[in-house]
Amino acid sequence: MEVVDFGWKNEASHRVASILRIGPWKEDNLRIEFGELARWAQRQGLLTGRWIFYHRGNDRWEACLEYRGKARAEGRIRLKMLPAARVARVIFNPDRVSSRLVYHGLHDWLRCRRRDGTIRWVGGSREMYPADPWKDKRAWAHCEVQFLVRR
Repeated sequence: MEVVDFGWKNEASHRVASILRIGPWKEDNLRIEFGELARWAQRQGLLTGRWIFYHRGNDRWEACLEYRGKARAEGRIRLKMLPAARVARVIFNPDRVSSRLVYHGLHDWLRCRRRDGTIRWVGGSREMYPADPWKDKRAWAHCEVQFLVRR
């Protein structure tokens, strides 16, 4: 039986290239955007870091690729900084534990902590992977889900 633990983390800021998608959720709905970001980074000779799937709410989804080096925006690719944030989080392997179960569990765990008024969910969630989750099994097995919160 796989065990996952919910916890708190102070997440650092991330310099990212991003592509926004607006519309309803679909399985792999940002795979094309992540591919475009990876090709862009390769063309510019950039080192890349985390792959960040950012749900901003209201059918707004963002593919974000952390990068190092000098970069130029191109086409629909925007450069931005994801600010440092306090997060409620969990790390798990989606092949062993259902993503849906993890999201619902983290939401319920956070709701219990909000009742006393010390934590407020500020909306949005992120999935973070250390590398390309479609090509790197180890990256896929270390999915980190984060909900942004404030004390």
